[in-house]
Amino acid sequence: MCGLLAFVAAPADAEPTSGAHATAEAIARASHLMRHRGPDEPGTWVDPAGTVVFGFNRLSIIDIAHSHQPLRWGPPETPDRYELVFNGEIYNYLELRAELAAQHGASFATDGDGEAVVAAYHYWGADALPRLRGMFAFALWDSVTGELFCARDPFGIKPLFMATGTGGTAVASEKKCLLELANLIGFDAGISGIDERAVQHYTVLQYVPEPETLHRGVRRLESGSYARIRPGGQPATTRYFVPRFQAVPIARGGEQARYDEITAVLEDSVAKHMRADVTVGAFLSGGIDSTAIAALAIRHNPRLITFTTGFEREGFSEVDVAVASAEAIGARHIAKVVSPEEFVEALPEIVWYLDEPVADPALVPLFFVAREARKHVKVVLSGEGADELFGGYTIYREPLSLKPFDYLPRPLRRSMGKVSRPLPEGMRGKSLLHRGSLTLEERYYGNARSFSDAQLRDVLAAFRPEWTHVDVTAPVYAESADWDPVARMQHIDLFTWLRGDILVKADKMTMANSLELRVPFLDPEVFAVASRLPVDAKITRTTTKYALRRALEPIVPPHVLNRPKLGFPVPIRHWLRAGPLLEWAHETIDASATDYLIDRPAVQRMLDEHRCGTADHSRRLWTVLIFMLWHAIFVERRVVPQIPEPTYPVEL
Repeated sequence: MCGLLAFVAAPADAEPTSGAHATAEAIARASHLMRHRGPDEPGTWVDPAGTVVFGFNRLSIIDIAHSHQPLRWGPPETPDRYELVFNGEIYNYLELRAELAAQHGASFATDGDGEAVVAAYHYWGADALPRLRGMFAFALWDSVTGELFCARDPFGIKPLFMATGTGGTAVASEKKCLLELANLIGFDAGISGIDERAVQHYTVLQYVPEPETLHRGVRRLESGSYARIRPGGQPATTRYFVPRFQAVPIARGGEQARYDEITAVLEDSVAKHMRADVTVGAFLSGGIDSTAIAALAIRHNPRLITFTTGFEREGFSEVDVAVASAEAIGARHIAKVVSPEEFVEALPEIVWYLDEPVADPALVPLFFVAREARKHVKVVLSGEGADELFGGYTIYREPLSLKPFDYLPRPLRRSMGKVSRPLPEGMRGKSLLHRGSLTLEERYYGNARSFSDAQLRDVLAAFRPEWTHVDVTAPVYAESADWDPVARMQHIDLFTWLRGDILVKADKMTMANSLELRVPFLDPEVFAVASRLPVDAKITRTTTKYALRRALEPIVPPHVLNRPKLGFPVPIRHWLRAGPLLEWAHETIDASATDYLIDRPAVQRMLDEHRCGTADHSRRLWTVLIFMLWHAIFVERRVVPQIPEPTYPVEL
């Protein structure tokens, strides 16, 4: 697990050695901004022509004594052909190395997974990517073709930002590195470079959807995609992974075979995710997903340590359930309790690590539990992805409740929607009539929405009615026109909520603490099994993840089996009414220089209404407040977080 940075200069800017040296120094300084991603070993590399410069920070997990990066590899005839910077883990690297050696005579100088990536690309080209079972973002310079090849894993577990300007193209694990290099690359990192459409998308969705960022000059390489970059050219991107949920019927009486298949593929995934030369622990939030992963992991490490977090407020902690789960599976358990004061104090540091605002309060406790875990382990397993793959969100049951509307003519459905508008808010049936009048494409944005259009107009000074969720969801819906509604909702969440919120906070909050997080559910083999499940194996009128729960009956404790997943619940609704979080909210609104984007008096009114209890604006307030803090850090440069130097030992 690491932080990578690569710069390809435009041909006119490819200078002699002195110029390349200055560029290398700039890359090294920018790379240092993400030292938390890899405090064990920094590194830089400049190609002989001075066209390409790499920066790198290594968190050593596998083959600690070797596998240094940037990593050089080549076939016997051109042993120095490739240079690699690689962030992630390839869990089937042993199998890949053996296959490459047997089929092509490939030889390796290390015992790590990085060489497997380069050799696979050399012999198989871009077709190697679907064969990499793991999480990854990498940049690979081919000195023979003069091309930089970059790729991300199928689900977007690891990030990769890109910026292209008059000076060249750069890619990095963290956006802040590219902002530091804005003058070298040649793009606007100031106020005039803010993408107002991305701001509106963020305000609605609580995250910035890929490939956007809040700076027009920086974009993200999308999940499941690769890019080819030549000096002086624009990145040419291609999607190599197109997920498809297509149910495969099973004969009556064959249900147990389906459950056994789920169990077997999860057991295999966890076993491969346990491959490491350092200690592996697990997050345990109290729900079925993380408990299942921990229960399978302890089979490979009987001394497994699990971690959870809670708050100093009754009813907002999963600690008790997590403790009971840890006892049931025989794991040692460590809990971190967070006070309101700690919560507020950490916010500037957390937003700095995020790079882009994510208005999910759960990322704060995740930051604290990661910090606690890093004192004991260097790698943790977690349960992200189970809900999207196996049908775990309650909203996925909505097509069942709206099924009667499918039999009504479209004009009649529209009329029922009009009837619902004048009904009082909160009146029984109003929401049902409204949602029943809409198509799935109209009503489902993904697993989050903070503001209605009317509320958005009140808050955004730069509101544009033509910038809607359709910008994000329409291309995804177009790929699933003939699927069942639940599969289409899962598909939308893979491209929105999962990669925009869940995986961003998982990566950023753990890497902030130099901790590697692995997600066994988000494995291509697990997805292949989950994608074949019919609707009734995912959603029923009384439960979610039906087949997964049945498959896990022999593995997870009974008190967890049918318990809904709560993650790390955060009491911001209460904390925004009194105490240090309310004080911070007032100060943030008063000092913000976001008037060109945000109607600050409207936000202040929302806060006053929330404080008095006349309305619950907590989610919307949190969305705007986090954006204001992000703006203060990355645009105004008014807030300068105190970032500690990582001081962890190389091995744990």
